[in-house]
Amino acid sequence: MYLNHFGLTEFPFGLTPDTQFYFELPSHREALNVLLIALHNGEGFIKITGDVGTGKTMLCRKLLNELQTPFITAYIPNPHLTAAGLYKAIADELGITYSRNTSESILLQQINTLLLNTAANQQKIVLIIDEAQAIPIGTLEALRLLTNLETEKQKLLQIVLFGQPELDLLLQQKSIRQLRQRITFSYTLKKLTKQDIKNYIKHRLTIANNLNPTIFTKTAINALHFYTSGTPRLINILTHKALLSAYGSGIHKIGFKQIQLAAKDTEDTCMRRHPLEYRSQLLFILLLSLCILVWGKYG
Repeated sequence: MYLNHFGLTEFPFGLTPDTQFYFELPSHREALNVLLIALHNGEGFIKITGDVGTGKTMLCRKLLNELQTPFITAYIPNPHLTAAGLYKAIADELGITYSRNTSESILLQQINTLLLNTAANQQKIVLIIDEAQAIPIGTLEALRLLTNLETEKQKLLQIVLFGQPELDLLLQQKSIRQLRQRITFSYTLKKLTKQDIKNYIKHRLTIANNLNPTIFTKTAINALHFYTSGTPRLINILTHKALLSAYGSGIHKIGFKQIQLAAKDTEDTCMRRHPLEYRSQLLFILLLSLCILVWGKYG
């Protein structure tokens, strides 16, 4: 495809959360700092929210890579589970063996025993849940019960919730106010500015072995910011399609036209109309107005 055309060794704008391409955007750096400080301080509940496509899963993977000894991590990517299903998923992640007919209370007891043994060995267990807005209310209550497991000195289990803004609405429900009150740290991911987008693209191209920072022109960066509103996932989609378009046309620069074509070919951006799209119509109207003025004066 376009790899050789642009001197790339791999596709720089894939949609899978590859931590090799992780870039410390200001918002992501702040969020990661909040997470690491809170976890090292032994906080029980931490919440990170962000709109669809703002890089929550990438940040989640980065956190998993950052947490080394004495931390032990358990990761649940799809938490749409019953309470029993949640306990089983946690047990699986922590290597706890159980029979098919094991009850919730027995599973909870087994998890508690493991947590106590882990704490005795000066280790910390962190449960990381992605897409947390999908957790049923009953399962959230079961999650709260897990945080009751503690010694006089420390929490036996720390929990990090990653979710869309709907998670905040879910946590406002009165029935789970006890869980909401236990969230000691929270952070909301922000979207990218124009400068962020420029740095983000340069970083990803560099990782993919292209050292030419001028592939994407200033008008391309401005167009990306307009069409995507600074959402990383949409930026990846449009830049990938723009590179394909440029390759198909045999050109080595990405300008407004390539981003515009990519935006029109993408469902989440196709309805947006950039002011430059009306340039030809505006020129025609101005020319027509000028002709009318000249005709009125000399006609």
